[in-house]
Amino acid sequence: MGLRNIIGKRLGLGLVRRRKPFSTATCDGDGNGNGNGNAKSINLYSAINQALHIALETDNRAFVFGEDVSFGGVFRCTTGLSDRFGKARVFNTPLCEQGIVGFGIGLAAMGNRAIAEIQFADYIYPAFDQIVNEAAKFRYRSGNQFNCGGLTIRAPYGAVGHGGHYHSQSPEAFFCHVPGIKVVIPRSPRQAKGLLLSCIRDPNPVVFFEPKWLYRLAVEEVPEHDYMLPLSEAEVIRQGSDITLVGWGAQLSVMEQACNEAEKDGISCELIDLKTLLPWDKETVEASVRKTGRVLISHEAPVTGGFGAEISASIVERCFLRLEAPVARVCGLDTPFPLVFEPFYMPTKNKILDAIKATVNY
Repeated sequence: MGLRNIIGKRLGLGLVRRRKPFSTATCDGDGNGNGNGNAKSINLYSAINQALHIALETDNRAFVFGEDVSFGGVFRCTTGLSDRFGKARVFNTPLCEQGIVGFGIGLAAMGNRAIAEIQFADYIYPAFDQIVNEAAKFRYRSGNQFNCGGLTIRAPYGAVGHGGHYHSQSPEAFFCHVPGIKVVIPRSPRQAKGLLLSCIRDPNPVVFFEPKWLYRLAVEEVPEHDYMLPLSEAEVIRQGSDITLVGWGAQLSVMEQACNEAEKDGISCELIDLKTLLPWDKETVEASVRKTGRVLISHEAPVTGGFGAEISASIVERCFLRLEAPVARVCGLDTPFPLVFEPFYMPTKNKILDAIKATVNY
């Protein structure tokens, strides 16, 4: 294959455009799954379960595997899948994250939809080499002759109130440094279902982090039909004029509470859900910051080297002359995730509110 053809079939650094959908489902309604079909009030883990049922139902090349998934998994996201689709398509694996992802790469390389579950995001690190050095580079190193784009890696991330060091981490920034994969984090049940189906059907390997704090806590109307939500498109979920807030996943609900409190003091906050961290939607964030002149980024992961730092640097590069104040970051502390001191570690509503006021009054 000639160099020109190789470059022409590539988009960015190892990622490719969707060429042929694996389903007739589309982004419907307002782009948030709000179409005309029937909807039911369900929580986030049930929305994930619906998405997996649809993925297996609509594509006989789809497989779900991981630790304990055959009986529903520790968070019950895979409940009923093995009974409906059989143990040949939904099955347990050994407790070996490197093996789970390595197997998924091989399965996807043969043209299948490999949906791998890592039981907790904290334990994704043994699979880091497989994700970074194999999955992310598979297409690039072969000049687009081979790929493992059918691979989706699901992993519950973030605080849960009592998880301590090894069941509370937010490792998304590690993977946002890796060209060749996508990183997606939903904030709600409706978003989780539509984004997961898009990830499974995307022609690139995706790491899909699920906010386990919200598995049962977040409940909303979710369409029962098959729908997908676009990747790499941020959403302005609250309009404002004084300051832009950027976040993702479970942190969005905390940020929204801070926005409501700030409004009582006459501060108008614009809130953006990034949804896809890699590749992220710079244009939407930039347009908002050019309007408000101020920006605050918040995430659970430690502040140093968190993805908020990348957003901050990009905004300073692109919007420097429009900024009325330094970029603010309200994030987790630079410590291992604590147990009894979790309330002090977390980027809480009050911390965000204080930062909003300090930025607006700068």
